[in-house]
Amino acid sequence: MESKIKFLRVKGTWREVADAARTTIRQEEGTKEPSSKWKKRILLAEHSPIRKLCFNWKWTDLPYWVSVHIVRHKYGIEHFVSTQRTDRTGIDRTGARQDTPVMHECFANAQAVMFISRRRLCHQASPETTAAWKQVVAAIAEKEPEVAECCVPECVYRGFCPEFKSCGFCGTEAWKKAVAKYREVK
Repeated sequence: MESKIKFLRVKGTWREVADAARTTIRQEEGTKEPSSKWKKRILLAEHSPIRKLCFNWKWTDLPYWVSVHIVRHKYGIEHFVSTQRTDRTGIDRTGARQDTPVMHECFANAQAVMFISRRRLCHQASPETTAAWKQVVAAIAEKEPEVAECCVPECVYRGFCPEFKSCGFCGTEAWKKAVAKYREVK
């Protein structure tokens, strides 16, 4: 059974992000919609107003053990995972398999989504967890492409691999292209 994203909703607007940014520099609210270039720049800078842009999604049929990987993230994200309690499901959970499917709903701000991407898009992450996270990034790309462009593995974000055991991606031509694309502001 393959997990699927049931929905993705965006909460907050770029206008609200821009107005919060203007507040931080003692300016009044603006009327102009932020450009794609401005969006990418504030995301790359990770200034606090990006936390006004939030995403809500739900996986269905997510293997329990993959859900456990995702639920480890706790800053800027909330998790709502279906229970396996015997008194709620009528199924004895003591023998439940680790791949038992769960529903896992999340609400996260843009900064948290980018941070989680650094861990879950890393080639050292489990392929199943990476696949589930890529579903989130793909859904975000449809509505907020600048945010999705900033969802990269840690080595692309930092410009080097901080892992104890590198997967070998860092330093390859593909990695160099990924770093250039990530840093590009059009």
